[in-house]
Amino acid sequence: MKIIAPSILSADFSRLGEDIQAVENAGADWIHIDVMDGHFVPNITIGPMITEAVNRVTNLPLDVHLMIEQPDRYIADFVKAGADYISVHAEACTHLNRTVSLIRDLGARPGVALNPATPVSAVEWVLESLDFVLIMSVNPGFGGQSFIQNSIDRVRLLKQMIDRQNRTILIQVDGGVNASTIREISDAGVDSFVAGSAIFGSDDYKATIKELRAACR
Repeated sequence: MKIIAPSILSADFSRLGEDIQAVENAGADWIHIDVMDGHFVPNITIGPMITEAVNRVTNLPLDVHLMIEQPDRYIADFVKAGADYISVHAEACTHLNRTVSLIRDLGARPGVALNPATPVSAVEWVLESLDFVLIMSVNPGFGGQSFIQNSIDRVRLLKQMIDRQNRTILIQVDGGVNASTIREISDAGVDSFVAGSAIFGSDDYKATIKELRAACR
């Protein structure tokens, strides 16, 4: 089944717990948490403390996307806070194999994220250690951006790479996912869809998630 993962970056932080419970009740599969440090990307968001608070108000898996420098320093804190899935950026990791192994050793499921200009071959030699790969379809740092169309070709290349290695690895896309773009993204081979403003900016979370899921099929 395709996975819909609302990104709380677009939620109303004055009522964050209510918004998270609302998307869970509306049929979301995961909760996506965008962590930004103001260095790797030009924005600062949240850390382990908010992640722990999110974990207390939902039963859904927490999908933590670390858009930060030196992620190894903080992985244990996010696992302790309740992260089920953790993705790090290939561009931020000097020793990617070591970082991926650390995530798994600490009890979370590891993923690697790739910026729009990073070739998918950057994960070829760590695929055997991954549960998922996150293709950024916008330049990371801010919500509400438009989908970069050549991300579809990158997904297809990644899918071919995974199939050649005969591995079961989820492909996730983050950025510009909405009812107009999700069908083509899904057809390219994507399993997990991060949607922020498309869901939290709508008047009816349940109807929007249902529309997204129907388009995936």
